[in-house]
Amino acid sequence: MSGYTFLPPDNFLGLAEEFSAYERSRVVVLPIPYEATVSYSGGTRNGPRAILQASTQVELLDREFDDELALRWGVHTLPALAPSMEGPAAMVDAIQEVVAEQARAGKFVVGLGGEHTVSVGVARGLAQVFCADGSPLLTVQIDAHSDLRASYEDSTYSHACAARHFHQLGPLAQIGIRSVCREETDYIAANPETVRVFFAEEVHAGPEYLAELAEWVRGYKVFLTIDVDGIDPALIPATGTPEPGGLSWWQTLDVIRTVAQNADIVGFDAVELAPIPGYHAADFTVAKLVYKTLALALEGRQ
Repeated sequence: MSGYTFLPPDNFLGLAEEFSAYERSRVVVLPIPYEATVSYSGGTRNGPRAILQASTQVELLDREFDDELALRWGVHTLPALAPSMEGPAAMVDAIQEVVAEQARAGKFVVGLGGEHTVSVGVARGLAQVFCADGSPLLTVQIDAHSDLRASYEDSTYSHACAARHFHQLGPLAQIGIRSVCREETDYIAANPETVRVFFAEEVHAGPEYLAELAEWVRGYKVFLTIDVDGIDPALIPATGTPEPGGLSWWQTLDVIRTVAQNADIVGFDAVELAPIPGYHAADFTVAKLVYKTLALALEGRQ
């Protein structure tokens, strides 16, 4: 076999073994290539691999912190979680089990989807460990859609229902929303104390909303879920349900930085990337966003 060269397994940021071995890594990345309930264009099952591949081109030096942070933390990439053939509820249970196991072991968990349904399992796994005393887990959701339907296309575990499940764990703050149905607006109106939606037009009106976001999350343990369609499709067109008017790169970082400075982000995920063959900009943007979100979550507290 001496005439052949073998590529290493997919590994977030392409880190050498010295900086990605499980035992010395503070961070674990869990690829979840699950896609079963998408309702427009498909392809999210290919998202995790595209993010991992693109991440090898991300510079490790973060200028804000003046440090090659990944080398200090250690970042281990777990094997991709095989999709369950028993339906989305079983898949959510499997994700919850893996995430809880890793969080209990002291790892900071980053999920890579996959459709937004996977985030329900990530949130539940984090809540199982960090909110075992019954305290709430607040979810901050960057998204184009509220995903607050009780059921969609005969499934309570559709990607369009993800936030309904988040809300069962604690308060919910949604940022960048620009597509809702009547059922969702009624639900939002009926839960003013525990659901706050910062619609896209409020974000684009200026940064004043960040002060309210800071107060909303202050002191909570937070699960951050980034549906990449929350970001403007000029930056990330590679998603199954694109909507015009999304967040800019800097607005997205303002949201994450505000949450990190005022709450305890205990884990996060990035979902709904549907890679376009030959178009790598979106894959790279998500990979860089994942690394920057890690930096803010782990280093950005005041």
